[in-house]
Amino acid sequence: MKQEIFTIESNKKIAKDIFLMTLCGDTSAITASGQFVNIQIDGLYLRRPISVCDYSDGKLILIYKVVGKGTEIMSTYSAGKELDILVGLGNGYNLDKCGDTPLLIGGGVGVPPMYNLCKKLRDEGKKVTVILGFNSKADVFFEEEFKSLGANVLITTADGSYGIKGFVTDAMKDVEYSYFFTCGPEPMFKAIEAVAKTSGQYSFEEKMGCGFGACMGCSCKTKYRNKRICKDGPVLEREEIVW
Repeated sequence: MKQEIFTIESNKKIAKDIFLMTLCGDTSAITASGQFVNIQIDGLYLRRPISVCDYSDGKLILIYKVVGKGTEIMSTYSAGKELDILVGLGNGYNLDKCGDTPLLIGGGVGVPPMYNLCKKLRDEGKKVTVILGFNSKADVFFEEEFKSLGANVLITTADGSYGIKGFVTDAMKDVEYSYFFTCGPEPMFKAIEAVAKTSGQYSFEEKMGCGFGACMGCSCKTKYRNKRICKDGPVLEREEIVW
């Protein structure tokens, strides 16, 4: 973990209540897809944890949904503003077990971390299928960006206004895969757990205090020991999770 100052390059709305923020700064502490950052927001005591969508040398891309005071303030930030950010938090995804045909499943704000993961898997020559789940057409984002990486992309919407009507599990039943990676809300995880045909990794969304393991506010029970989502997670393997 490193505390760094980043400068906003752009901050734009890309879907209903969804914003994409591009920042410039030192990204060397980010070492794996699925890690997150913790952002200091003007006037608020607690930082806001945001998953890393993509990163490269000197550039960081975050996608966030306006759901509360913190993200609402973030949506007003413009180019040139500097942000105090804790970088390189969490354990990220382990790509060693994925096989040749991994499946990536993102639900809502769980979509962003799938992007860098997809990019890395495609760089390794994997045949990747991506399922993105949303409530409606107005919520859909990053479909074309995943397609541009060479992934097979399936979109589901709960109201049927775009793509496959239903949930990510409705699309999963017709996909052959060697392993799965997912990020999203816990009800989606439980539905995936009921139908998944292989091992996989879940990245949990959890309210956090410090974001780096000191406050113990995001602890959860696993089959082996209690783990902190911010420090020992957010990624947990299927075999260790207690539902």
